[in-house]
Amino acid sequence: MFQSCVIQLTNFKSIAMKFLSLSHLRILLFAMFISLVFYSCKKEGSVGSGQSVSEQDAASYAEEGSQASASYDDVEDVSMMAASEESVNAAPNGRYYPLFDILRARIGLNATITVSPNDSTYPKTITIDFGSAVSVCADNKLRKGSIIIYLTGPILRSGSVMTITLQDFYLNGVHIEGTKTISNLSENGAIKFKAQVAGGKVTYPNGHGYTHEGLKYINQVAGADTKTCIDDVFHIEGTGKTEFSNGVTITHTTQTALVKKIACPWITEGVMKITVNDRVLLLDYSAPNNGDCDNKALLTWNAGASSKIILLP
Repeated sequence: MFQSCVIQLTNFKSIAMKFLSLSHLRILLFAMFISLVFYSCKKEGSVGSGQSVSEQDAASYAEEGSQASASYDDVEDVSMMAASEESVNAAPNGRYYPLFDILRARIGLNATITVSPNDSTYPKTITIDFGSAVSVCADNKLRKGSIIIYLTGPILRSGSVMTITLQDFYLNGVHIEGTKTISNLSENGAIKFKAQVAGGKVTYPNGHGYTHEGLKYINQVAGADTKTCIDDVFHIEGTGKTEFSNGVTITHTTQTALVKKIACPWITEGVMKITVNDRVLLLDYSAPNNGDCDNKALLTWNAGASSKIILLP
C-alpha cells in the first residue's frame, strides 16, 4: 500500500486463481447489484428522521455504511500503490521510469496511467483512467471513470501530501465522489500517515445514497526493514460518519486496530464499533474465517445474539 517494491505480474496469479472465471463473475456481480439496488430502495423509506431504528434496519444501515468506508479504502489502496511506485522511480540521477508493476497486478492492463510532468520533479499529477465503460479489473472489481492523484512530493517522504479526487468514478456500479487527502507524518523512523475523506458521497443507480466523511491514522507495523512490500502490514485507527437522506446517521470508531496487509485487498483483522442512531453494532474483520484474505466480515448486534456476514467491495 505505501512502501514501494517491484512485483512481477506473475506473482498476482496466486491471488487471481482464487476468484471465479470472468463470465461467472459477471453473473454474480450482476445478481449482487440487482439485490443491492432493490434492498436499498426498500430500506430508504422504512425509517424516518428522528425515529428509533429497529435491529434489522440498524444492521442494514451498518452494512451499507461499512461498504461506503471500504469503497474509499479501495480508492486509497490504488492511489497509494501508484504514488509509492512513482516515488521510487524518480531516481536521483534523473532517470524516470515508473512501471507501476504493483498497481497493474491489482487493476490489470485496461486502465490508462499518465504522469504529468513525466519526470522526477514535483508537484505532479498521476491520472488512472479506467474509461467511460465498465472495466473488469484484475482484482475482479468493476471500475470506470478516473482517479486523479496530486502529489506535493514523493509520498514516502515525511511531509508530503497526496490529494485524491474522483472524476465520474464508479466502483462495482456505485458512484463514489469526494476528496481524500493523505499526509505523510513519519518521524524518527516510524512510518505513519493521516488519511481524511471530505465531501464524500455514495450514490446507487436508483438514486438512493448517502454522504460520508472519515479520519484515520495509519502506522506501519511490519515489513519496513525489507526491500519488498509484499510483507508490509499496517494498523489503522480512526473514525467515520455516514449520513442518509432520511436523517439516519452512522458513526464508525475503531475498537481494536484494523490490520491491512499489502498482500490482501481487504482488511483482515480488527473490530469496528458502529453506532446507528440508538443502536450499537460491532464489525469483526477477522471473522468468519479467522483473518483469511477475503471480502467477508461479521456484523453482530443485540449483545452478540444476532449476526450476519457482510461482503465488502
